[in-house]
Amino acid sequence: MAAEEGILLGMGNPLLDISSVVDQEFLDKYDIKLNDAILAEEKHLPMYEEMASKFNVEYIAGGATQNSIRVAQWMLQIPGVTSYMGCIGKDKFGEEMKKNSAQAGVNVHYYEDESAPTGTCAVCVVGGERSLVANLSAANCYKSEHLKRPENWALVEKAKYYYIAGFFLTVSPESIQLVAEHAAAKNKVFMMNLSAPFICEFFKDVQEKVLPYMDYVFGNETEARTFSKVHGWETDNVEEIAVKISQWPKASGTHKRITVITQGADPVVVAEDGKVKLFPVIKLPKEQLVDTNGAGDAFVGGFLSQLVREKPIEDCVRGGCYAANVIIQRSGCTYPEKPDFN
Repeated sequence: MAAEEGILLGMGNPLLDISSVVDQEFLDKYDIKLNDAILAEEKHLPMYEEMASKFNVEYIAGGATQNSIRVAQWMLQIPGVTSYMGCIGKDKFGEEMKKNSAQAGVNVHYYEDESAPTGTCAVCVVGGERSLVANLSAANCYKSEHLKRPENWALVEKAKYYYIAGFFLTVSPESIQLVAEHAAAKNKVFMMNLSAPFICEFFKDVQEKVLPYMDYVFGNETEARTFSKVHGWETDNVEEIAVKISQWPKASGTHKRITVITQGADPVVVAEDGKVKLFPVIKLPKEQLVDTNGAGDAFVGGFLSQLVREKPIEDCVRGGCYAANVIIQRSGCTYPEKPDFN
């Protein structure tokens, strides 16, 4: 089935990725752990300038949700099939972001904030592994008033699938709730991502409030284990955790909840109806790995591209694994002109 215009809507924090291979010394200096995703604190603020002056940096339109939506758009190759909302600043990075999204074919409705610069995310790559430090700036200024404007709410009405990364819980839980309740009322599909251990730990209450509305929950093994620990489940077993998340009470009975957990090079865990299926990922020789930044986002984008075409879950996972495999062989969340996925 071909996907129609505007079928998939994403909302999140649009960030301009400042991506570079750095060294361990740089990570230590700013107290950054590999494979982590954190929000910038005071001590991190000088690192953006230092990266740009000391290393060879690339600027790529990023932010978790925006990455996933761009990858879904790329996989579908139908202009305007996806839309996206988030907040940027009125500056050159914001202009860069608009240009980038237009080229990607995503229908973006950014809220432009006068007072804050466009958000950035330092992507520090060491040995192919990445660590993210996000300085949200304008991304943090998104307001539900923007969502409620007729031309923007029209995107919500039009869409049948919604995807929001957990990071957006720190910015506008009210906007998330509005979309979640709309999806439940209209029997549409609402999806979120655990996104980072700190979301599961420090934004537990807002995450729990919206969990009943989630028809799909995405995450990786570290996030799943953190979720389990925070909820006192006393299990480290990713398959068990995935099942428990899928069995969390639901706000609407139209769709059952499906949990999808990626584990790097290990199989993807899919839990539904109390059972688990494991899907192997595409093996990649170590020397072909460029960086893991955007791998999880790309997986979700590939998955969504098949889901909106109403493909079975096996095909959705296959689409996800394909997209992730393409992205980790390139710098940042970028992709060739056309996918060769069938």
